[in-house]
Amino acid sequence: MKVLWLCNLMPPVIAEALKLPASNKEGWISGLLAEWKRHREESGIELGICFPLTPGSLPNKMPPKGDIPITGEVEGISFYGFFEDTVRPERYDADLEKQLTNILKSFVPDLVHVFGTEYPHALAMAKCIDSRRLLVGIQGLCSRIADCYGAGLPGWVQKRFLLRDLLKRDNIAGQQKKFLRRGKMEIQCLQLASYITGRTAWDRAAVKEINPGAEYYEMNETLRPDFYEARWDREKCEAYSIFLSQGNYPLKGLHLLIKALPRIKEQYPQVKVYVAGDVITRYETLKNKLKIGSYGQYCRKLIHKYKLENTVCFVGPLSSLKMRDRYLQSHVFLSASVLENSSNSVGEAMLLGMPVVSSDVGGIASLLTDKREGLLYPCMDEKALAEAVCRMFGEDDFAMECAKRARERALKTHDSESNYNRLLEIYNTLL
Repeated sequence: MKVLWLCNLMPPVIAEALKLPASNKEGWISGLLAEWKRHREESGIELGICFPLTPGSLPNKMPPKGDIPITGEVEGISFYGFFEDTVRPERYDADLEKQLTNILKSFVPDLVHVFGTEYPHALAMAKCIDSRRLLVGIQGLCSRIADCYGAGLPGWVQKRFLLRDLLKRDNIAGQQKKFLRRGKMEIQCLQLASYITGRTAWDRAAVKEINPGAEYYEMNETLRPDFYEARWDREKCEAYSIFLSQGNYPLKGLHLLIKALPRIKEQYPQVKVYVAGDVITRYETLKNKLKIGSYGQYCRKLIHKYKLENTVCFVGPLSSLKMRDRYLQSHVFLSASVLENSSNSVGEAMLLGMPVVSSDVGGIASLLTDKREGLLYPCMDEKALAEAVCRMFGEDDFAMECAKRARERALKTHDSESNYNRLLEIYNTLL
């Protein structure tokens, strides 16, 4: 059986072989690859992987349109890179169809598995191949993200243009419009698909609405290997600290946490917040001041307004191991997002067996049961957010019991062997 995976990023195993920078995002691809390598002989799957490259990112000269920019083999995987404007994913380029057609002719797969619908290459692949040989996996849904991208921000914050916003032509309102355009491509892709995988009640309902005739297959994700063996310890974490795995853009709800912090500080004045990812509030140099975006400026001013400069700490982008350690060092993991499907960050925190607080949005309730494996609160309710965090801080027995049950559930949800066997079951059913 020949299966071609279409990924949004170059997997680390290929990046390392090509001596190119590797991304820590989309760690479930590495988890699936590890299982494929373990079961390669018995599964009988010949695997190919294709992925986008930003034009100009390779040392070699860009080939004529329609050619395959890079191809090769590493650890038994045939790989293919194609050029795509990854900086502007809201733009569709028909040349993607030519490149992907060449890849299909080269590898000749029995089945193509598309991981994610957020980028133009997913629609291009759906146009290039018979839908009976196409399996599309939902990660997030841009069409739904666009509806709530403003995330309760004041209208003037969404509409204003700072210098960075002018240069990039995308203030917050502009970013929302880009998600709308991406959402339209995503809907086209899902409407062309006959077979779709998802993992929550929320994405199943979305599929039924977008493409009622598609066959839906439930398939959970395998997370990054570093998160399976480690275990959170209440005695070793920094008491009354909160970890937010990302705060780069409004959807992740960093501003909502900042506005909730004064309530938390009333009970726990020593509270600390650690935020991973881009440091969007950086303002130390003239260059930083010129590059800051409207959302970063808004969060920075909120921090100043509530005198939280010594409370909110941005730790920057982290490798998989450093990210895991940041979870373990924290007292509570918080997902303040306005929308998530099945947050891998929530899954990682549950795997580590730590207290989890999350907004009750999208598919989160399919991962975690309120008051059993963690605490859910109504989206954008800053008072409820603060109360949930304070409860986890103040009721150790309750928090640790939730954390224990969360780990037990996550070990089943994200069991690598079970998920790989489910993947094989789906492939064999379709073929």
